[in-house]
Order: sequence, then structure tokens, then C-alpha cells
Amino acid sequence: MRWLITLVVFLGLPIPGTAWAQGPVFPTTGEGLYDVGCAKCHGEDGKGVDLSLVAFDEPLPDFSDCSFAAREPDADWITVSHEGGPSRGFSHTMPAFGGAFSVEQLQLIMDHLRRFCADERWPRGELNLPRALITEKAFPEDEAVYTLSVNSSGDSAVINKITYEKRFGPSSMWEVIVPFGARELSSENGWGDVGIGDIALAVKHTVHHSVESGSIVAVGGEMILPTGSTNDGLGAGTTRFEPFVAYGQLLSDNLFLQAFGGVELSADRDKSAHEVIARAVFGGSWTQGDFGRTWSPMMELLNTTTLGDDSETNWSLVPQVQVSLNTRQHILLNVGMNVPLNDTHRRSTQVLMYVLWDWFDGGLFDGW
Repeated sequence: MRWLITLVVFLGLPIPGTAWAQGPVFPTTGEGLYDVGCAKCHGEDGKGVDLSLVAFDEPLPDFSDCSFAAREPDADWITVSHEGGPSRGFSHTMPAFGGAFSVEQLQLIMDHLRRFCADERWPRGELNLPRALITEKAFPEDEAVYTLSVNSSGDSAVINKITYEKRFGPSSMWEVIVPFGARELSSENGWGDVGIGDIALAVKHTVHHSVESGSIVAVGGEMILPTGSTNDGLGAGTTRFEPFVAYGQLLSDNLFLQAFGGVELSADRDKSAHEVIARAVFGGSWTQGDFGRTWSPMMELLNTTTLGDDSETNWSLVPQVQVSLNTRQHILLNVGMNVPLNDTHRRSTQVLMYVLWDWFDGGLFDGW
């Protein structure tokens, strides 16, 4: 009990049961609340005080560093502040303030803390919507994603994909996508060799973002290289270019909408036709309890239209559920199915899943 009293006195918090605690101790502004509960460790400027002034040696975060501060939503920081560091797989050094500050007071503190990052070019973490199985999102990310697709009907195929994404600057990222696997060529010829598919390189830049309106827009481009074997059904045999636009919109009641539009242009139309691509995602995110695991059910609608004399349009639905696997919520699982809505005798239903690692937030084995 003595260590608890020492902590609350050090932080300037009221001691329950004392006359001091009965009076109007807490300020009513976010800045005042921050000065009372946070500044003694995190500093008046949010950069963290010198470790010689505190009773621990855990490095303190720099809230003025936009590359760190901007990417996380308020809800994550409020969880850590309310429940303590271990609630998100961080150090016990960060105590739980839930007994001292209400969620509303912690939100006021967050509103003040956001001022320490003065560069408005960085998109806020609230706009980092859940990643769908197929549709590209608008938020720039530091992620590694393993995706698996298995045909559950029609021609057999098992395709794996490794995606690596790296942010640069306030609102841009680059991406490398490496597919590999095998397809059944025919009932007579059996399976092709296991091999690499067509590797893709991409860049994306956020051109608009606003927490107030809940919207984010990005433009980008992808170049798909002919690295896969056409004989094994793993490649198109020609280079393809895909300029695109991605959009995200926060809705009420934890719901969201995402959209994607692009054109895939083939360097050799005899090997691969030009295509127009349109995709939409509708979903929502909910936590178990107030601060627990996050579940995000989503539905994707996919459309692809080939251009040319033999033009055709294909539609698919992709129901899916994303869930956070660990306490820190930077390891995510998504499972769903790609169900064709037309030309079902030729197009296969696929079982899809991915495991996502937001590596900026920690190692694979951190935060469990």
C-alpha cells in the first residue's frame, strides 16, 4: 500500500478517503489534467523527462514525434492509460489511471496530447481501417502479411503471398508482393510445379485525410512483373501496370466503408487483357468488453471488367472476419471466402486467410 500512496503523491493524484480527495482537485481542461497526471513523467512538452528524474529506466515515448504519435488511434492510448501498460502488452511501468481519471477525462488529455505533433501531414490512426482480404486500403502502413488462398471448387490451386509494406515520409509507402504456390493444370496433366508467381512492386501516397470528416484518400500504382511460369499457371507472361485510387470513410456506430478503383494495363494484350477494377468494403469493428480483443466483420464486393472484343464482367462477394490475436493487437487474423456471383461453372470459390504483423508496433512475439 505504501508504494501506491507514494505513486499517487508523486503524480499529484488525490488519495482516496482524505479530505483532499473530497474537494475539487482535478482541472477541467485537457492541459490541466495532463499537467496533474502525466507531465511528471512525460514532460510538459510530451518528449519525456530525463530518466534520472524518475524511478525506472524504461524509455519514455516522445509524443512530439509524429511518426510514432500520429499512427495510433485515441482508443488504443486511452486503453493503456485506463488499464495500464500490460493491457496492451507493454511495460508495468505505465500504471492504470482508471481509478483516478474517467474515460471522458482521458479523452480530454488525448485532445491536448495530440497538439505535441504539429505536422498535420501525418494521417491519424483513427483512419487506419481494418485491412480487407483483397481490397487495398488508403492508410499507409508498416506491415508484413502472409496470405493463403485455396480453391474449394473447380480447378485446384494453393497460392501463398508474402506482402511487405514500408512507410516513408508522412503519408507514403512502398510495397513488395511475392506470390508462390501451385495450380492443377488439368485432370490429365495434374499439378504444375511449385514456383514463384508474378512479383508486384507498388507505391501509395495519401492525398487527403481528415479525422473530422472521417475520410482518407490515397493514389498509387503497381507494376506486376512477369516472373511467374505461364506453363505452371503462375504468371501472365507480360508486365502489367495498375494505377489506382483508394478511399476510406468512418461511419457512425463503429462502422466503416472502403472503396478502390483502378485500371490494369497490360504491356502485351495478346497475353493479358486490360482490366477495369472496382471494389467496395463495408464493415465494423467492436471490442470484447470495453478494452478487449477487436473483431471486424467485413463484406467485400469485387468487380473486374476486361476490355476488348471479348469483354466480360465478373462479380464476387467476400464475407470475412478479422480478429486481433494478441494483447497488443498488432498481430491480426482474417478468414473469409471469395464466392463468385456469375460464371460459377468456370470460376472457383476460394477459401482465403491472412496473418498480419504490424511490425512497427513490436516483434512477432511481443505483446501476447
